[in-house]
Amino acid sequence: PARRGGPSPAPARPQPCPAPRSGADRDAEPEPRGAAEMLSSPWARFYSNSCCLCCHVRTGTIILGVWYLIINSVVLLILLSALTDPDQYHLTSAELGGDFEFMDDANMCIATAISLLMILICAMATYGAYKQHAAWIIPFFCYQIFDFALNTLVAISVLVYPSTIQDYLRQLPSNFPYKEEIMSVNPTCLVVTILLFISIILAFKGYLISCVWNCYRYINGRNNSDVLVYITTNDTAV
Repeated sequence: PARRGGPSPAPARPQPCPAPRSGADRDAEPEPRGAAEMLSSPWARFYSNSCCLCCHVRTGTIILGVWYLIINSVVLLILLSALTDPDQYHLTSAELGGDFEFMDDANMCIATAISLLMILICAMATYGAYKQHAAWIIPFFCYQIFDFALNTLVAISVLVYPSTIQDYLRQLPSNFPYKEEIMSVNPTCLVVTILLFISIILAFKGYLISCVWNCYRYINGRNNSDVLVYITTNDTAV
């Protein structure tokens, strides 16, 4: 209460309500830290939903998985037929020009096990891309990384030791197609041609790796965005 004879206090002025923000004002606000870091990450520039400029990365991953599945199934059928009829795929040392056999039983069993494992990995990738389960694509992605690293080591070995190409050509059978024509080529031109061929293969494999990785990110991001959070109170549910 005011003192007797003193000035009466001024009435409190009502505070104006803030004006509703327009869409431009909301867009001008800084983005959250997590989204900004995601957009500024070095891997964000390689992210794309298109594959081979004509289809989605999910469709491309399914096609790639089916293609690898068909190839490994054909290889498995050849290996099984070779196990059932060893004389059909057996080459003597005279035909090979060396003191070793083309494929023995141990190598055939190992190759068969690898083919079965590859069929399982490719089937998992195809199913994961079709049903949008990101975790099922990881084994196929790891196989692609291993295959890319193995081909890179081959290219480095050819670059560091170019004489190994001539040694490898001499160990081929005498009836190998175009053996004499290949050996008559200049060694430098032969090394450059092989390195160019391996570089094209590595570039193509790297592009396929990026497509599978983008498919994994797409499925993982879509699954995370589908999570709904419900906040319940006594009388409301949001």
